[in-house]
Amino acid sequence: MLDVAVSMAAPWGEAEAEWEERCARAVAAAVRQTPYLALADGPGTTEVAVRLTDDAEVQALNAQWRGKDKPTNVLSFPQADADTLVIGAMADDGELLLGDIVLARETCAREATEKGVATETHAIHLVVHGTLHLLGYDHIDEAEADAMEEMERRAMAELGYTDPYALIGDD
Repeated sequence: MLDVAVSMAAPWGEAEAEWEERCARAVAAAVRQTPYLALADGPGTTEVAVRLTDDAEVQALNAQWRGKDKPTNVLSFPQADADTLVIGAMADDGELLLGDIVLARETCAREATEKGVATETHAIHLVVHGTLHLLGYDHIDEAEADAMEEMERRAMAELGYTDPYALIGDD
């Protein structure tokens, strides 16, 4: 079972309850694309925190944790290593803190406009993307990027959204 907690530190256009439901669905869809699907559907509790904030907070976090003094669209802070994920997926009870995902409103809105999609759509894609980072996936090399993008495509399709990469090319 997933427990997705959403906190809003900046206005994102809709009520926090609406974002909680969207983010919970996005996290679950992302997890189901991986071998760790039991984290979403199993009897144990897997916790994910999603913070919807502004560029200033994300810039401060990005500078502190990544040494990059600029805002970015999404940051992920994993709390579980690969061994813990396997054990958590096999557990029949207990709790696993998967990690935190932080989105920057202004950057997200600007990118959505550039892509010609709604801010909500782009934000949901970033939650899916961030969840995969929490699960240890990355896009450092081309093979990893291709695999991660395919999982994102499947998760977004499960949620009823179009292919996020068809809109922007295969960057």
